[in-house]
Amino acid sequence: MNDSPDTKTRILDTAERLFAATGLEGTSLRSITREAQVNLAAVNYHFGSKEGLIKAVISRRLEPLNRERLRRLDRLEAGGEGGLEALVEAFVGPPLEFSRDTRAGGDRFVRLMGRSYAEHADFLHEHLRALNEPVVARFKPAFRQALPHLPKEELYWRLHFVVGAMSYTMAGNDMMHLLATAQRVEPDDSRVITRRLVPFVVAGLQAPAPGEALEEDAATQHKRATERG
Repeated sequence: MNDSPDTKTRILDTAERLFAATGLEGTSLRSITREAQVNLAAVNYHFGSKEGLIKAVISRRLEPLNRERLRRLDRLEAGGEGGLEALVEAFVGPPLEFSRDTRAGGDRFVRLMGRSYAEHADFLHEHLRALNEPVVARFKPAFRQALPHLPKEELYWRLHFVVGAMSYTMAGNDMMHLLATAQRVEPDDSRVITRRLVPFVVAGLQAPAPGEALEEDAATQHKRATERG
């Protein structure tokens, strides 16, 4: 059996392209092996199963992105500088940059991720949670320290919206091109996009918490104090 790294890479490249085009469920191992010009035994040898192949396709892209996020966060924390804007850039920058790197397959990976979240495969969602857990574990307290005025629940909602804004910006090329027709906009330049998105996100994160959020937080603190007393 040809178990060279080239074979494994060819399977991953082919699977990623087909998964992005026709979905996870809609892509058979037969179509992958035919396109990659390998036999089923090669897929089983390298990945064990279709589920293992899907996980490997996702991990190959997401793990380097998350390592870069953490590298940038390490640099910020070691230097003790940058503030909230640099923290946001460390979080959203690597995915945005990769999404516009067509030579590395960033656009294809964005389509794949969109399909992955839409297909509701439990094993994949668990895999994604595991891959993203180290990032959440590091960035969440960093954001909490940078935004001490926000109740914890409000911070959760705002980080949820940050991820939403980032994800749509990564995937929404068609709308960005449409909106850009009458303006001098460069929707394919990741540096331009990041410079535009970061201050927008920072402004939203720094906004005062809604009155009901503050009231709920005060009530929760009072309840905890009463229970301790």
